[in-house]
Amino acid sequence: MVINPISPTVDFDQDGVQHGFLKLPYSHDQSAWGSIMIPITVVKNGTGPTAVLTGANHGDEYEGPIALYDLAAKIDPVDVSGRIIIVPAFNYPAFLSGTRTSPIDGGNLNRIFPGRPDGTVTQKIADFFQYQILSRADYVLDIHSGGRTLEFIPFAACHVLPDKRQEKRCVEAMRAFNAPYSLMLLEIDSVGMYDSAAEELGRVFVSTELGGGGSASATTIKIAKKGIENFLKHAGILAGDPLIEPTVNLDMPDGRCYVSCETPGLIEYTVELGEEVEEGQVVAVVHEVTRTGRPPALYRAGISGIFTGRHYPGMINMGDIVAVIAVPV
Repeated sequence: MVINPISPTVDFDQDGVQHGFLKLPYSHDQSAWGSIMIPITVVKNGTGPTAVLTGANHGDEYEGPIALYDLAAKIDPVDVSGRIIIVPAFNYPAFLSGTRTSPIDGGNLNRIFPGRPDGTVTQKIADFFQYQILSRADYVLDIHSGGRTLEFIPFAACHVLPDKRQEKRCVEAMRAFNAPYSLMLLEIDSVGMYDSAAEELGRVFVSTELGGGGSASATTIKIAKKGIENFLKHAGILAGDPLIEPTVNLDMPDGRCYVSCETPGLIEYTVELGEEVEEGQVVAVVHEVTRTGRPPALYRAGISGIFTGRHYPGMINMGDIVAVIAVPV
């Protein structure tokens, strides 16, 4: 049996607050006996549920890291009943390079679960989380945004699950996070996702998309911080009731919710995020850039609903997402 080489410098079962690392040996040209040091905080006080909080599953998404580094610096174990495991920059090599995937092996951490203990750097991170982190979890929150190539209305999300009792618990946690929008998310590709790994273990799992464009705003950071506190209160790890404000409940019934690009070029959007659109309405046009005088390609909504996500920035390629549309429920 191959043992994962990652070693934590924290004790997951020790009361109090510990700041340390997940130490992953990595030999390379600049450091023959080097290690990747992934920051981690463990906060524990007595018995109770465990929440795992992660950001930067993709390295160009910043609301999660900002909110979680802040939480790790401020959290007092006296306020905790149970345990919180905080990993602000889940795919740490990608986070340091500001890229979606790892600059070391090209690994997309959110498409590589359950990973391998003897695999690439990214596969080793996934394997450690699969067997050492998720195994300890009751509640899992993975904070995403659109990164450098997508932009979304700010939503919390969960998935339709075979186990309807588990799905109900996930929906309750999603609504407790209380983003401006709450979405039953239809994934375009769920193979190898951290989401699926947690759900298959029966955990309560909530994800988010809180903006995009490769940066973060004061508004989206505020949503992330409030949502994390609400999530921990809902789990019973922090005292008090979640602060609940109005949210728009959304669904994605089928593949019509996605519009993909078939003509690369310069994209011009005709609607703004959050606007209502009708089936067949033009939501974007793509201009050919190799020559003038060509009519642009028109991209239409496949379903009526809320304009939820878009490509970012201005140039678009074949196969890229033009639009994501979700339906109010």
